[in-house]
Amino acid sequence: MNELVRLATSAVFGLALAACGGGGGSTTIATTASTGTIPTTPTTPTTPINTFTLTSSAFVEGGTYATVYTCDGAKSTPPLAWANPPAGTQAFVLLMTTQPDSSTTKWNWVLYNIPATTIALGTNTSGVGTLGSADDGAGTAYAPPCSQGPGAKTYTFTLYALSALPTLSTNAGANTGAVVTAAVASLKLGSAALSVTATRTAGTTGGPGTTTAAANCALIQASVAKYAAAGVSVDCSASDYGKLASMGLPSHAMMNGTTASNLQVPLATDFTGDKAWRIPLTPAIAAATTAVLDGPIGVAVNGVPIFNPCKQGGCAAGTGGGDTKVLGELDNCNGHAGRADDYHYHAAPTCLMADQAVSYWDTHPIGWALDGFAIFGYRNADGSTATRDAVCGGNTLTTANAPAGYSYHVTDTSPYVLSCLRGTPSPDLTGQAAKYSPLRKPPVTPFAVSNMTLSTSSTDGYQVLQFTSAAAFTSTETGVDSYANAPGTYRIRYKPVTGADLAALLALAANSGKAACWNFQFTNAAGATTQPSVGYCR
Repeated sequence: MNELVRLATSAVFGLALAACGGGGGSTTIATTASTGTIPTTPTTPTTPINTFTLTSSAFVEGGTYATVYTCDGAKSTPPLAWANPPAGTQAFVLLMTTQPDSSTTKWNWVLYNIPATTIALGTNTSGVGTLGSADDGAGTAYAPPCSQGPGAKTYTFTLYALSALPTLSTNAGANTGAVVTAAVASLKLGSAALSVTATRTAGTTGGPGTTTAAANCALIQASVAKYAAAGVSVDCSASDYGKLASMGLPSHAMMNGTTASNLQVPLATDFTGDKAWRIPLTPAIAAATTAVLDGPIGVAVNGVPIFNPCKQGGCAAGTGGGDTKVLGELDNCNGHAGRADDYHYHAAPTCLMADQAVSYWDTHPIGWALDGFAIFGYRNADGSTATRDAVCGGNTLTTANAPAGYSYHVTDTSPYVLSCLRGTPSPDLTGQAAKYSPLRKPPVTPFAVSNMTLSTSSTDGYQVLQFTSAAAFTSTETGVDSYANAPGTYRIRYKPVTGADLAALLALAANSGKAACWNFQFTNAAGATTQPSVGYCR
């Protein structure tokens, strides 16, 4: 039995026992001698047991909103809990609002389709419900209190219990607070509210433009909070670097639209613990810039590394190098799988950016360069086309949600993100190789392909990289063998190995010290095998 229901039932049963003289005691009822009637005793009304309530472990009704939940702190969402929703509740909607004046309502948090089984939201909650569009340019995210006006502002959390899921757009960005409010109007079974006040003063710290390690750590943590459910996190226990950890894969589609490929595939890459990316917490313009000839130059907020635009041989074509975007080696999202079967971007991460309105990235980082400065979208904070200097491709304008001193902006012209690092780089710039463990030899030298897609088989769960080659090509599994392939359509199928099969592979001497393996299959469009299946480990 549900604990709340059990306690409530026990309480009611206890009242019933008392009224019936339960427990073995006796009850004497006196009558009025003159009338023979039982005198009436006034009763005190009781509060219904099933009162729908909303509470927080971080504050009380009418209390003060802690700085950690505002734009001057970590911008965390607060913990909330509720009890005794109305019978028949099928879903919840949470709206956080404030009224900067008597005629205006702003929505700081719009969260709908919360399952009826949910009874609480933790700090920086993610993966529960669907985020709608908040105000102040936050997009589909939590917009922490950041009022610029004087005096205390009241922020109200309202939780609605609904009889059914509301009918809303599949485009979460279109579901504003006003739209969601209208959609739930006829579905409300009950509501619970909690109000709190927040005041900003001239002495407030940790806001835009600060350069303290703690404040900048909070900015980095806030920027990746949306991707916490995917394992992206930032650890700032060391005062000099924020360690941005992830498994290196985005939630958006990958590899689609690639027109030149070496047939590597995107696999989860462990950027956690000692392999997490170290982002400097006190960035400052250095006396000299640092060249970024190849490899990672930063990390996107979804935990995917950002590389410079060049191949490993540099950007000069004909020398084993070249611009990956110009060569067609990037997918529709400006990323691809590298030689370690890792996924990374070489230009603006457009599919990541599509998660929010264009204006969101004017003031919210899409990533962090390895010198600690933020990387923004195509525009300045005022909406104008981004100012890009001739030094490294950034500017010194102060922008909310980023440390002062410098920031980069993406562009559709090479070098796309930045041409050099303006600040002192993280040790990870030169120590990048230690973060990667190549799984196999590159199966081919990059060659022209068409119709490349990456999908998941509904039959057996394999990832399927499919492509077409207009010319014959030769592939390898080990680097010393070769397989001839006629023009046509091909599929590379791969899947993590588990259970006894994994144990058997890891027991091989060649796989000593390795922890994960994948099975690879190679077929043509008809499903015929074109080279032997193989297990690769790292």
